[in-house]
Amino acid sequence: MKEVVKDIMSFEEEQITRLPITSDPEVLSGETVFRGTRVPVAALLDNIEAGLTLDEFLDNFPTVTREQAIQVLEFAKETLTRLGRAA
Repeated sequence: MKEVVKDIMSFEEEQITRLPITSDPEVLSGETVFRGTRVPVAALLDNIEAGLTLDEFLDNFPTVTREQAIQVLEFAKETLTRLGRAA
């Protein structure tokens, strides 16, 4: 199990560097945001949890591109899938 977790973590490190996100102490106190915006990545997940569609989220946060949002969602899906396989 430890080896699987280690593999997942290395996968995540590689993928994280390609994600359209950033964290800067000067922007929203260092909260992770979509690159080039002040929109927290958590806002995407919160909006989906609240029942909004991706299009509604993008309408509410026009500085976030569809590609950025999909990249983040795909990363979450891939990570959770790998964790599920490890369990």
